Amino acid sequence: MSTEFRLPELGENVAKGDLVKVLVSVGDVISKDQSVIELETEKATLEVPSSVGGKVESILVKPGEQVKVGQVILTVSDGTQDAGRSAADAQVAPSSRPEPSKLKVNGAEVAASADPAAAEPAQQAPETPMRVQPAGATSEFRLPELGENVEKGDLLKVLVSVGDVISQEQPVLELETEKATLEVPSSVNGRVKEIHVKAGDKVKVGQLIFTVEGGATGGAAGKAKMPAAEKSSAAPPVSTAPAAAAARADVPPPAVREAPSAAPAVPAREAVPATATGEKRLVPAAPSVRRMARELGVDIAQVPGSGPRGRISAEDVKAYVRNLNTERRAGGVRIGASVPMPDFSRWGAVERESMRAVRRATASHLAHAWVTVPRVTQHDRADITHIEGLRKQHSKRVEGQGGKLTITAIALKIVASALHKFPQFAASIDPEREEIIYKKYRHIGVAVDTDRGLLVPVIRDVDKKNIVELSVELAQVAEKARNRKLAPEEMEGGVFSISNLGGIGGTSFTPIVNWPEVAILGMSRSNLEPVYVDGQFQPRLMLPLSLSYDHRLIDGADAARFLRWVAEALEQPFLIPFEG
Repeated sequence: MSTEFRLPELGENVAKGDLVKVLVSVGDVISKDQSVIELETEKATLEVPSSVGGKVESILVKPGEQVKVGQVILTVSDGTQDAGRSAADAQVAPSSRPEPSKLKVNGAEVAASADPAAAEPAQQAPETPMRVQPAGATSEFRLPELGENVEKGDLLKVLVSVGDVISQEQPVLELETEKATLEVPSSVNGRVKEIHVKAGDKVKVGQLIFTVEGGATGGAAGKAKMPAAEKSSAAPPVSTAPAAAAARADVPPPAVREAPSAAPAVPAREAVPATATGEKRLVPAAPSVRRMARELGVDIAQVPGSGPRGRISAEDVKAYVRNLNTERRAGGVRIGASVPMPDFSRWGAVERESMRAVRRATASHLAHAWVTVPRVTQHDRADITHIEGLRKQHSKRVEGQGGKLTITAIALKIVASALHKFPQFAASIDPEREEIIYKKYRHIGVAVDTDRGLLVPVIRDVDKKNIVELSVELAQVAEKARNRKLAPEEMEGGVFSISNLGGIGGTSFTPIVNWPEVAILGMSRSNLEPVYVDGQFQPRLMLPLSLSYDHRLIDGADAARFLRWVAEALEQPFLIPFEG
Protein backbone atom coordinates (compact mmCIF):
# COMPACT_ATOMS: atom_id res chain seq x y z
CA MET A 1 0.00 0.00 0.00
CA SER A 2 1.38 3.41 -0.96
CA THR A 3 1.25 6.42 1.34
CA GLU A 4 1.71 9.98 0.11
CA PHE A 5 3.79 12.73 1.70
CA ARG A 6 2.50 16.18 0.77
CA LEU A 7 4.19 19.51 1.41
CA PRO A 8 2.90 20.73 4.80
CA GLU A 9 2.06 24.32 5.69
CA LEU A 10 5.30 26.32 5.80
CA GLY A 11 4.23 29.30 7.88
CA GLU A 12 1.88 32.25 7.81
CA ASN A 13 1.20 33.50 4.26
CA VAL A 14 3.76 31.07 2.78
CA ALA A 15 2.03 28.92 0.16
CA LYS A 16 4.90 27.76 -2.06
CA GLY A 17 8.66 27.59 -2.45
CA ASP A 18 11.52 26.63 -4.76
CA LEU A 19 12.80 23.07 -4.35
CA VAL A 20 16.56 23.35 -3.83
CA LYS A 21 17.41 19.70 -3.18
CA VAL A 22 15.77 16.30 -2.66
CA LEU A 23 17.54 14.66 0.29
CA VAL A 24 16.34 11.07 -0.33
CA SER A 25 16.26 8.66 -3.28
CA VAL A 26 13.88 5.97 -4.53
CA GLY A 27 14.51 2.82 -2.49
CA ASP A 28 15.62 4.66 0.65
CA VAL A 29 13.92 3.70 3.90
CA ILE A 30 12.88 6.88 5.70
CA SER A 31 11.44 7.57 9.13
CA LYS A 32 9.02 10.15 10.40
CA ASP A 33 10.59 13.57 11.01
CA GLN A 34 13.53 12.74 8.72
CA SER A 35 14.41 15.70 6.48
CA VAL A 36 13.49 14.80 2.89
CA ILE A 37 13.71 18.07 0.91
CA GLU A 38 15.46 21.42 1.12
CA LEU A 39 13.15 24.30 0.19
CA GLU A 40 13.64 28.01 -0.37
CA THR A 41 10.67 30.27 0.32
CA GLU A 42 10.40 34.03 0.15
CA LYS A 43 11.44 34.24 3.78
CA ALA A 44 13.97 31.49 4.45
CA THR A 45 15.73 28.32 3.32
CA LEU A 46 14.52 25.30 5.30
CA GLU A 47 14.62 21.53 5.50
CA VAL A 48 11.21 19.86 5.45
CA PRO A 49 10.79 16.68 7.52
CA SER A 50 8.61 13.77 6.42
CA SER A 51 5.36 13.00 8.19
CA VAL A 52 5.46 9.41 6.90
CA GLY A 53 7.82 6.49 7.25
CA GLY A 54 8.64 3.58 4.98
CA LYS A 55 10.45 2.75 1.75
CA VAL A 56 10.48 5.54 -0.85
CA GLU A 57 8.48 4.26 -3.80
CA SER A 58 8.47 7.34 -6.05
CA ILE A 59 9.62 10.97 -5.98
CA LEU A 60 7.25 13.27 -7.86
CA VAL A 61 9.30 16.49 -7.81
CA LYS A 62 12.80 17.52 -8.82
CA PRO A 63 15.20 20.34 -7.86
CA GLY A 64 14.39 23.65 -9.49
CA GLU A 65 10.62 23.13 -9.41
CA GLN A 66 8.26 25.44 -7.58
CA VAL A 67 6.14 23.35 -5.19
CA LYS A 68 2.96 24.34 -3.37
CA VAL A 69 1.57 23.54 0.05
CA GLY A 70 -0.44 20.33 -0.29
CA GLN A 71 1.45 19.06 -3.36
CA VAL A 72 2.53 15.39 -3.37
CA ILE A 73 6.30 15.20 -2.87
CA LEU A 74 6.89 11.45 -2.64
CA THR A 75 5.18 8.16 -1.90
CA VAL A 76 6.32 5.36 0.37
CA SER A 77 5.31 1.71 0.48
CA ASP A 78 4.52 -0.26 3.62
CA GLY A 79 4.68 3.05 5.47
CA THR A 80 3.19 4.61 8.53
CA GLN A 81 1.92 8.14 8.90
CA ASP A 82 1.16 10.65 11.63
CA ALA A 83 -2.16 10.01 13.37
CA GLY A 84 -2.77 7.00 11.11
CA ARG A 85 -3.86 9.07 8.14
CA SER A 86 -2.37 10.02 4.80
CA ALA A 87 -1.80 13.59 3.76
CA ALA A 88 -4.19 13.03 0.87
CA ASP A 89 -6.96 11.92 3.25
CA ALA A 90 -6.44 14.64 5.87
CA GLN A 91 -10.15 14.79 6.65
CA VAL A 92 -10.53 15.01 10.42
CA ALA A 93 -12.51 17.23 12.70
CA PRO A 94 -10.66 20.29 14.03
CA SER A 95 -10.59 18.85 17.52
CA SER A 96 -8.80 15.68 16.35
CA ARG A 97 -6.17 17.17 14.05
CA PRO A 98 -2.63 15.88 14.63
CA GLU A 99 0.04 17.97 16.20
CA PRO A 100 1.80 20.32 13.74
CA SER A 101 4.90 18.92 12.09
CA LYS A 102 8.28 20.51 12.68
CA LEU A 103 10.19 22.31 9.93
CA LYS A 104 13.89 22.98 10.22
CA VAL A 105 14.31 26.65 9.32
CA ASN A 106 17.96 27.66 9.15
CA GLY A 107 18.87 24.95 11.60
CA ALA A 108 16.06 25.65 14.10
CA GLU A 109 12.81 23.73 14.41
CA VAL A 110 9.57 25.65 14.00
CA ALA A 111 5.98 24.44 14.08
CA ALA A 112 4.08 24.06 10.82
CA SER A 113 0.46 23.02 10.51
CA ALA A 114 -0.30 19.97 8.45
CA ASP A 115 -3.86 21.09 7.82
CA PRO A 116 -4.27 21.54 4.07
CA ALA A 117 -7.38 23.66 4.58
CA ALA A 118 -5.19 26.40 6.05
CA ALA A 119 -2.83 26.34 3.12
CA GLU A 120 -3.05 28.03 -0.24
CA PRO A 121 -4.56 26.04 -3.12
CA ALA A 122 -2.89 22.66 -3.49
CA GLN A 123 -1.84 21.13 -6.77
CA GLN A 124 -4.37 18.56 -8.01
CA ALA A 125 -3.53 14.95 -7.29
CA PRO A 126 -3.86 12.38 -10.07
CA GLU A 127 -7.11 10.48 -10.35
CA THR A 128 -7.41 7.47 -8.04
CA PRO A 129 -10.18 4.85 -7.78
CA MET A 130 -13.35 5.60 -5.83
CA ARG A 131 -13.13 4.84 -2.11
CA VAL A 132 -16.24 3.43 -0.40
CA GLN A 133 -16.65 4.87 3.08
CA PRO A 134 -17.74 2.69 6.01
CA ALA A 135 -21.22 3.28 7.39
CA GLY A 136 -21.27 6.45 9.48
CA ALA A 137 -17.96 7.64 8.06
CA THR A 138 -17.54 11.32 7.18
CA SER A 139 -16.10 12.60 3.92
CA GLU A 140 -15.07 16.13 2.99
CA PHE A 141 -15.71 18.01 -0.21
CA ARG A 142 -13.11 20.67 -0.93
CA LEU A 143 -13.18 23.18 -3.76
CA PRO A 144 -11.50 21.49 -6.75
CA GLU A 145 -9.18 23.04 -9.31
CA LEU A 146 -11.12 25.64 -11.32
CA GLY A 147 -8.78 26.09 -14.28
CA GLU A 148 -5.31 27.37 -15.10
CA ASN A 149 -4.24 30.24 -12.82
CA VAL A 150 -7.68 30.33 -11.14
CA GLU A 151 -7.25 29.85 -7.41
CA LYS A 152 -10.38 31.40 -5.90
CA GLY A 153 -13.84 32.74 -6.64
CA ASP A 154 -16.92 34.39 -5.19
CA LEU A 155 -19.56 31.95 -3.94
CA LEU A 156 -22.88 33.05 -5.48
CA LYS A 157 -25.07 30.21 -4.23
CA VAL A 158 -24.90 26.90 -2.36
CA LEU A 159 -27.13 24.47 -4.28
CA VAL A 160 -27.56 21.91 -1.47
CA SER A 161 -28.68 22.02 2.17
CA VAL A 162 -27.87 20.09 5.33
CA GLY A 163 -29.68 16.75 5.16
CA ASP A 164 -29.74 16.52 1.36
CA VAL A 165 -28.54 13.27 -0.20
CA ILE A 166 -26.14 14.10 -3.02
CA SER A 167 -24.37 12.06 -5.69
CA GLN A 168 -21.06 12.49 -7.45
CA GLU A 169 -21.04 14.98 -10.34
CA GLN A 170 -24.14 16.68 -8.93
CA PRO A 171 -23.75 20.50 -9.05
CA VAL A 172 -23.43 21.75 -5.48
CA LEU A 173 -22.09 25.33 -5.85
CA GLU A 174 -22.52 28.26 -8.16
CA LEU A 175 -19.24 30.16 -8.30
CA GLU A 176 -18.01 33.27 -10.02
CA THR A 177 -14.31 33.48 -10.83
CA GLU A 178 -12.45 36.30 -12.52
CA LYS A 179 -13.08 34.57 -15.84
CA ALA A 180 -16.56 33.04 -15.74
CA THR A 181 -19.59 31.93 -13.74
CA LEU A 182 -19.75 28.16 -13.29
CA GLU A 183 -21.36 25.28 -11.44
CA VAL A 184 -19.10 23.07 -9.37
CA PRO A 185 -19.92 19.34 -9.20
CA SER A 186 -19.42 17.20 -6.12
CA SER A 187 -16.69 14.55 -5.96
CA VAL A 188 -18.40 12.78 -3.03
CA ASN A 189 -21.84 11.29 -2.36
CA GLY A 190 -23.85 10.77 0.78
CA ARG A 191 -25.97 12.87 3.13
CA VAL A 192 -24.81 16.46 3.71
CA LYS A 193 -23.84 16.75 7.38
CA GLU A 194 -22.41 20.28 7.61
CA ILE A 195 -21.85 23.21 5.22
CA HIS A 196 -18.82 25.38 6.04
CA VAL A 197 -19.37 28.27 3.60
CA LYS A 198 -22.18 30.65 2.67
CA ALA A 199 -23.17 32.77 -0.29
CA GLY A 200 -20.97 35.86 -0.59
CA ASP A 201 -17.83 34.17 0.75
CA LYS A 202 -14.58 34.20 -1.19
CA VAL A 203 -13.47 30.57 -1.41
CA LYS A 204 -10.10 29.15 -2.46
CA VAL A 205 -9.08 25.96 -4.24
CA GLY A 206 -8.63 23.29 -1.58
CA GLN A 207 -10.94 24.99 0.95
CA LEU A 208 -13.39 22.78 2.87
CA ILE A 209 -16.92 23.32 1.49
CA PHE A 210 -19.05 20.70 3.25
CA THR A 211 -18.92 17.25 4.85
CA VAL A 212 -21.10 14.24 4.06
CA GLU A 213 -21.90 11.01 5.90
CA GLY A 214 -21.54 7.60 4.25
CA GLY A 215 -21.39 7.06 0.50
CA ALA A 216 -18.24 7.06 -1.57
CA THR A 217 -15.64 9.61 -2.51
CA GLY A 218 -13.66 10.00 -5.72
CA GLY A 219 -9.90 9.81 -5.60
CA ALA A 220 -9.65 13.44 -6.65
CA ALA A 221 -12.08 16.28 -6.78
CA GLY A 222 -13.63 16.59 -10.21
CA LYS A 223 -12.90 19.74 -12.10
CA ALA A 224 -15.57 22.36 -12.18
CA LYS A 225 -17.62 22.56 -15.35
CA MET A 226 -16.10 25.48 -17.15
CA PRO A 227 -17.85 27.29 -19.99
CA ALA A 228 -16.51 26.74 -23.48
CA ALA A 229 -15.10 30.26 -23.48
CA GLU A 230 -12.92 29.32 -20.50
CA LYS A 231 -11.35 26.41 -22.36
CA SER A 232 -10.38 28.42 -25.42
CA SER A 233 -7.45 30.82 -25.08
CA ALA A 234 -8.42 32.49 -28.34
CA ALA A 235 -11.91 33.54 -27.22
CA PRO A 236 -12.62 36.00 -24.39
CA PRO A 237 -14.17 34.55 -21.22
CA VAL A 238 -17.97 34.82 -21.13
CA SER A 239 -20.21 34.38 -18.10
CA THR A 240 -22.47 31.34 -18.53
CA ALA A 241 -26.25 31.37 -18.41
CA PRO A 242 -26.86 35.12 -18.21
CA ALA A 243 -30.59 34.56 -18.47
CA ALA A 244 -30.57 32.29 -15.44
CA ALA A 245 -28.46 34.81 -13.54
CA ALA A 246 -30.95 37.54 -14.40
CA ALA A 247 -33.78 35.38 -13.10
CA ARG A 248 -32.26 35.12 -9.62
CA ALA A 249 -33.92 37.57 -7.29
CA ASP A 250 -30.72 38.29 -5.37
CA VAL A 251 -28.45 38.92 -8.37
CA PRO A 252 -29.16 41.61 -10.99
CA PRO A 253 -28.38 40.83 -14.64
CA PRO A 254 -24.87 41.66 -15.83
CA ALA A 255 -24.24 44.76 -17.86
CA VAL A 256 -23.52 44.11 -21.54
CA ARG A 257 -20.90 46.02 -23.49
CA GLU A 258 -22.49 47.84 -26.42
CA ALA A 259 -20.41 46.99 -29.46
CA PRO A 260 -21.01 46.78 -33.20
CA SER A 261 -19.95 43.12 -33.34
CA ALA A 262 -22.55 40.45 -33.98
CA ALA A 263 -21.85 38.66 -30.70
CA PRO A 264 -21.30 41.16 -27.89
CA ALA A 265 -19.46 39.76 -24.90
CA VAL A 266 -20.87 39.86 -21.40
CA PRO A 267 -18.23 41.36 -19.12
CA ALA A 268 -17.15 39.40 -16.07
CA ARG A 269 -18.44 40.76 -12.80
CA GLU A 270 -16.82 41.50 -9.48
CA ALA A 271 -18.73 40.52 -6.34
CA VAL A 272 -18.59 43.02 -3.52
CA PRO A 273 -19.89 43.06 0.07
CA ALA A 274 -23.64 43.14 0.53
CA THR A 275 -25.40 46.49 0.56
CA ALA A 276 -27.36 47.84 3.51
CA THR A 277 -30.48 46.06 2.23
CA GLY A 278 -28.64 42.74 2.11
CA GLU A 279 -28.57 42.54 -1.67
CA LYS A 280 -25.33 41.66 -3.43
CA ARG A 281 -24.16 44.37 -5.82
CA LEU A 282 -22.21 43.14 -8.84
CA VAL A 283 -19.69 45.40 -10.50
CA PRO A 284 -19.57 45.26 -14.32
CA ALA A 285 -16.00 45.18 -15.60
CA ALA A 286 -14.10 43.23 -18.24
CA PRO A 287 -11.54 40.61 -17.08
CA SER A 288 -8.67 42.72 -18.41
CA VAL A 289 -9.88 45.71 -16.39
CA ARG A 290 -10.20 43.66 -13.22
CA ARG A 291 -6.74 42.22 -13.84
CA MET A 292 -5.36 45.75 -14.13
CA ALA A 293 -7.09 46.71 -10.88
CA ARG A 294 -5.61 43.72 -9.06
CA GLU A 295 -2.12 44.44 -10.34
CA LEU A 296 -2.39 48.02 -9.12
CA GLY A 297 -3.75 46.97 -5.73
CA VAL A 298 -7.15 48.57 -6.34
CA ASP A 299 -10.48 47.34 -4.95
CA ILE A 300 -12.51 47.54 -8.16
CA ALA A 301 -15.73 47.85 -6.19
CA GLN A 302 -14.56 51.32 -5.11
CA VAL A 303 -13.89 52.52 -8.67
CA PRO A 304 -16.68 54.70 -10.14
CA GLY A 305 -17.64 53.51 -13.63
CA SER A 306 -18.21 55.98 -16.45
CA GLY A 307 -19.69 53.52 -18.97
CA PRO A 308 -23.28 52.39 -19.56
CA ARG A 309 -24.95 51.18 -16.34
CA GLY A 310 -21.80 52.03 -14.39
CA ARG A 311 -19.46 49.83 -16.42
CA ILE A 312 -15.82 50.30 -15.36
CA SER A 313 -13.17 50.85 -18.02
CA ALA A 314 -9.37 50.79 -17.88
CA GLU A 315 -9.38 54.60 -17.92
CA ASP A 316 -11.65 54.62 -14.86
CA VAL A 317 -9.13 52.46 -12.98
CA LYS A 318 -6.23 54.68 -14.03
CA ALA A 319 -8.10 57.82 -12.93
CA TYR A 320 -8.90 56.22 -9.58
CA VAL A 321 -5.23 55.31 -9.08
CA ARG A 322 -4.13 58.85 -9.84
CA ASN A 323 -6.67 60.40 -7.45
CA LEU A 324 -6.59 57.91 -4.57
CA ASN A 325 -3.08 56.47 -4.62
CA THR A 326 -2.86 56.50 -0.83
CA GLU A 327 -5.80 54.09 -0.52
CA ARG A 328 -4.11 51.16 -2.26
CA ARG A 329 -4.32 47.83 -0.57
CA ALA A 330 -1.04 46.57 0.86
CA GLY A 331 0.57 43.81 -1.20
CA GLY A 332 -1.88 44.15 -4.11
CA VAL A 333 0.72 44.77 -6.81
CA ARG A 334 1.98 41.90 -8.89
CA ILE A 335 5.21 41.58 -10.79
CA GLY A 336 5.07 43.28 -14.16
CA ALA A 337 2.25 44.95 -16.05
CA SER A 338 -0.80 43.67 -17.91
CA VAL A 339 0.79 44.41 -21.29
CA PRO A 340 1.81 41.08 -22.92
CA MET A 341 5.50 40.47 -23.55
CA PRO A 342 6.69 40.40 -27.15
CA ASP A 343 8.07 37.21 -28.68
CA PHE A 344 11.78 37.95 -28.33
CA SER A 345 12.72 34.75 -30.18
CA ARG A 346 11.73 36.50 -33.42
CA TRP A 347 14.99 38.44 -33.23
CA GLY A 348 17.38 35.82 -31.90
CA ALA A 349 18.05 33.07 -29.37
CA VAL A 350 16.56 33.49 -25.90
CA GLU A 351 16.64 31.55 -22.65
CA ARG A 352 13.99 31.60 -19.94
CA GLU A 353 14.73 31.03 -16.26
CA SER A 354 12.25 30.92 -13.39
CA MET A 355 12.53 33.71 -10.85
CA ARG A 356 13.84 32.53 -7.49
CA ALA A 357 11.67 33.00 -4.42
CA VAL A 358 13.76 35.91 -3.07
CA ARG A 359 13.69 37.66 -6.45
CA ARG A 360 9.90 37.20 -6.74
CA ALA A 361 9.38 38.59 -3.25
CA THR A 362 11.70 41.52 -3.93
CA ALA A 363 9.99 42.33 -7.23
CA SER A 364 6.50 42.20 -5.73
CA HIS A 365 7.44 44.22 -2.65
CA LEU A 366 9.28 46.94 -4.58
CA ALA A 367 6.54 47.17 -7.21
CA HIS A 368 4.07 47.80 -4.41
CA ALA A 369 6.39 50.33 -2.79
CA TRP A 370 6.87 52.09 -6.13
CA VAL A 371 3.14 52.69 -6.70
CA THR A 372 2.29 53.32 -3.05
CA VAL A 373 4.99 55.76 -1.95
CA PRO A 374 5.23 59.17 -3.68
CA ARG A 375 9.00 59.22 -3.41
CA VAL A 376 11.46 62.12 -3.58
CA THR A 377 15.26 61.74 -3.35
CA GLN A 378 17.48 64.35 -1.69
CA HIS A 379 21.23 64.28 -2.44
CA ASP A 380 24.13 65.66 -0.37
CA ARG A 381 27.82 65.00 0.29
CA ALA A 382 29.76 64.56 3.51
CA ASP A 383 33.44 65.25 4.08
CA ILE A 384 34.56 62.03 5.79
CA THR A 385 38.30 62.75 5.73
CA HIS A 386 38.51 62.95 9.53
CA ILE A 387 36.21 60.03 10.33
CA GLU A 388 38.03 57.84 7.78
CA GLY A 389 41.23 58.45 9.69
CA LEU A 390 39.49 57.40 12.92
CA ARG A 391 38.06 54.33 11.19
CA LYS A 392 41.49 53.14 10.10
CA GLN A 393 42.96 53.92 13.52
CA HIS A 394 40.45 51.72 15.39
CA SER A 395 39.79 49.00 12.78
CA LYS A 396 42.28 46.53 14.34
CA ARG A 397 40.53 46.74 17.68
CA VAL A 398 37.16 45.92 16.10
CA GLU A 399 38.64 43.06 14.05
CA GLY A 400 39.96 41.58 17.27
CA GLN A 401 36.38 41.28 18.49
CA GLY A 402 35.16 39.56 15.34
CA GLY A 403 33.78 42.55 13.45
CA LYS A 404 34.80 44.96 10.73
CA LEU A 405 34.69 48.70 11.25
CA THR A 406 33.00 50.04 8.13
CA ILE A 407 31.40 53.34 7.21
CA THR A 408 28.06 51.48 7.23
CA ALA A 409 28.49 50.54 10.90
CA ILE A 410 29.30 54.17 11.73
CA ALA A 411 26.33 55.35 9.67
CA LEU A 412 24.05 53.02 11.64
CA LYS A 413 24.88 54.82 14.88
CA ILE A 414 24.57 58.26 13.28
CA VAL A 415 21.19 57.45 11.68
CA ALA A 416 19.84 56.10 15.00
CA SER A 417 20.72 59.43 16.61
CA ALA A 418 19.17 61.33 13.71
CA LEU A 419 15.92 59.38 14.13
CA HIS A 420 15.63 60.62 17.71
CA LYS A 421 15.95 64.20 16.50
CA PHE A 422 13.66 63.66 13.49
CA PRO A 423 11.09 61.04 14.69
CA GLN A 424 8.90 61.32 11.56
CA PHE A 425 11.61 59.43 9.66
CA ALA A 426 10.93 56.38 11.87
CA ALA A 427 7.16 56.48 11.33
CA SER A 428 4.62 54.82 9.03
CA ILE A 429 1.36 55.98 7.48
CA ASP A 430 -1.93 54.14 8.07
CA PRO A 431 -4.16 55.47 5.25
CA GLU A 432 -7.18 53.41 6.35
CA ARG A 433 -7.31 55.14 9.73
CA GLU A 434 -5.68 58.33 8.50
CA GLU A 435 -3.07 58.07 11.25
CA ILE A 436 0.71 58.37 11.57
CA ILE A 437 2.39 55.58 13.54
CA TYR A 438 5.49 56.81 15.40
CA LYS A 439 7.79 53.95 16.45
CA LYS A 440 9.74 54.35 19.67
CA TYR A 441 12.28 51.64 18.86
CA ARG A 442 15.28 52.07 16.57
CA HIS A 443 15.65 48.90 14.51
CA ILE A 444 17.47 49.66 11.23
CA GLY A 445 17.69 47.45 8.14
CA VAL A 446 20.89 47.16 6.10
CA ALA A 447 20.72 45.96 2.49
CA VAL A 448 23.02 42.99 1.78
CA ASP A 449 23.91 41.81 -1.72
CA THR A 450 23.72 37.99 -2.00
CA ASP A 451 23.77 35.45 -4.83
CA ARG A 452 20.00 35.05 -4.34
CA GLY A 453 19.23 38.76 -4.53
CA LEU A 454 18.92 41.66 -2.14
CA LEU A 455 18.19 40.85 1.52
CA VAL A 456 17.66 43.39 4.29
CA PRO A 457 18.53 42.02 7.75
CA VAL A 458 17.49 44.29 10.62
CA ILE A 459 19.85 45.37 13.41
CA ARG A 460 17.86 45.72 16.67
CA ASP A 461 18.09 48.64 19.11
CA VAL A 462 20.86 50.42 17.24
CA ASP A 463 20.60 53.42 19.57
CA LYS A 464 21.49 51.22 22.58
CA LYS A 465 24.69 49.75 21.09
CA ASN A 466 28.12 51.24 20.53
CA ILE A 467 29.89 51.26 17.17
CA VAL A 468 32.06 48.26 18.06
CA GLU A 469 28.97 46.17 18.92
CA LEU A 470 27.24 47.32 15.73
CA SER A 471 30.30 46.42 13.64
CA VAL A 472 30.39 42.89 15.06
CA GLU A 473 26.65 42.34 14.65
CA LEU A 474 26.60 43.78 11.14
CA ALA A 475 29.37 41.41 10.05
CA GLN A 476 27.49 38.47 11.55
CA VAL A 477 24.12 39.16 9.90
CA ALA A 478 25.77 39.90 6.53
CA GLU A 479 27.52 36.53 6.69
CA LYS A 480 24.25 34.79 7.64
CA ALA A 481 22.50 36.48 4.71
CA ARG A 482 25.11 35.29 2.23
CA ASN A 483 25.06 31.74 3.67
CA ARG A 484 21.23 31.53 3.60
CA LYS A 485 21.02 31.33 7.38
CA LEU A 486 18.81 34.35 8.01
CA ALA A 487 15.52 33.57 9.74
CA PRO A 488 12.41 35.46 8.53
CA GLU A 489 12.08 37.36 11.80
CA GLU A 490 15.60 38.73 11.34
CA MET A 491 14.35 40.72 8.34
CA GLU A 492 11.28 42.22 10.02
CA GLY A 493 10.56 45.20 12.23
CA GLY A 494 12.83 47.85 10.71
CA VAL A 495 11.93 51.54 10.96
CA PHE A 496 14.54 52.82 8.48
CA SER A 497 16.94 51.27 5.95
CA ILE A 498 20.49 51.89 4.73
CA SER A 499 21.85 50.77 1.36
CA ASN A 500 25.60 51.19 0.74
CA LEU A 501 26.81 50.70 -2.84
CA GLY A 502 30.19 52.28 -2.16
CA GLY A 503 32.02 48.99 -2.44
CA ILE A 504 30.79 48.65 -6.02
CA GLY A 505 30.89 52.22 -7.30
CA GLY A 506 28.68 55.01 -8.54
CA THR A 507 28.29 58.67 -7.70
CA SER A 508 24.65 58.63 -6.50
CA PHE A 509 21.39 56.69 -6.88
CA THR A 510 17.71 56.86 -5.91
CA PRO A 511 16.92 54.00 -3.49
CA ILE A 512 13.29 52.86 -3.25
CA VAL A 513 11.67 53.36 0.16
CA ASN A 514 11.25 50.00 1.89
CA TRP A 515 7.49 50.25 2.57
CA PRO A 516 5.94 50.51 5.18
CA GLU A 517 8.98 52.54 6.20
CA VAL A 518 9.04 56.16 5.01
CA ALA A 519 12.74 56.76 4.30
CA ILE A 520 15.96 55.06 3.20
CA LEU A 521 19.56 56.32 3.07
CA GLY A 522 21.74 55.44 0.10
CA MET A 523 25.55 55.70 0.22
CA SER A 524 27.80 55.69 -2.85
CA ARG A 525 31.57 55.42 -3.32
CA SER A 526 33.65 58.11 -1.60
CA ASN A 527 36.27 59.94 -3.69
CA LEU A 528 39.14 62.34 -3.07
CA GLU A 529 38.16 65.73 -4.44
CA PRO A 530 39.65 69.23 -4.30
CA VAL A 531 37.53 71.22 -1.85
CA TYR A 532 37.94 74.95 -1.21
CA VAL A 533 38.71 75.26 2.52
CA ASP A 534 40.02 78.36 4.33
CA GLY A 535 40.98 80.14 1.14
CA GLN A 536 42.65 77.24 -0.62
CA PHE A 537 41.86 73.92 -2.29
CA GLN A 538 42.53 70.83 -0.21
CA PRO A 539 42.14 67.13 -1.01
CA ARG A 540 39.11 65.87 0.93
CA LEU A 541 37.41 62.47 0.95
CA MET A 542 33.78 63.15 -0.03
CA LEU A 543 30.96 60.63 0.50
CA PRO A 544 27.81 60.95 -1.70
CA LEU A 545 24.55 60.51 0.26
CA SER A 546 21.06 59.96 -1.20
CA LEU A 547 17.93 60.10 0.97
CA SER A 548 14.65 58.84 -0.53
CA TYR A 549 11.53 59.64 1.48
CA ASP A 550 7.74 59.38 1.43
CA HIS A 551 6.51 62.86 0.52
CA ARG A 552 3.10 62.16 2.09
CA LEU A 553 4.69 62.43 5.52
CA ILE A 554 8.05 64.14 5.03
CA ASP A 555 8.44 67.59 3.50
CA GLY A 556 11.44 68.51 1.38
CA ALA A 557 12.77 70.96 3.95
CA ASP A 558 12.70 68.31 6.69
CA ALA A 559 14.46 65.84 4.39
CA ALA A 560 17.20 68.37 3.64
CA ARG A 561 17.65 69.07 7.38
CA PHE A 562 17.80 65.34 8.19
CA LEU A 563 20.39 64.60 5.50
CA ARG A 564 22.48 67.63 6.43
CA TRP A 565 22.43 66.50 10.09
CA VAL A 566 23.70 63.06 9.02
CA ALA A 567 26.40 64.65 6.84
CA GLU A 568 27.57 66.94 9.65
CA ALA A 569 27.66 64.02 12.10
CA LEU A 570 29.94 62.17 9.67
CA GLU A 571 32.11 65.27 9.39
CA GLN A 572 32.08 66.02 13.14
CA PRO A 573 31.61 62.79 15.12
CA PHE A 574 31.28 64.68 18.44
CA LEU A 575 27.84 65.78 17.22
CA ILE A 576 26.41 62.36 18.13
CA PRO A 577 26.98 62.56 21.92
CA PHE A 578 26.49 66.34 21.82
CA GLU A 579 23.00 66.28 20.25
CA GLY A 580 22.03 62.60 19.91
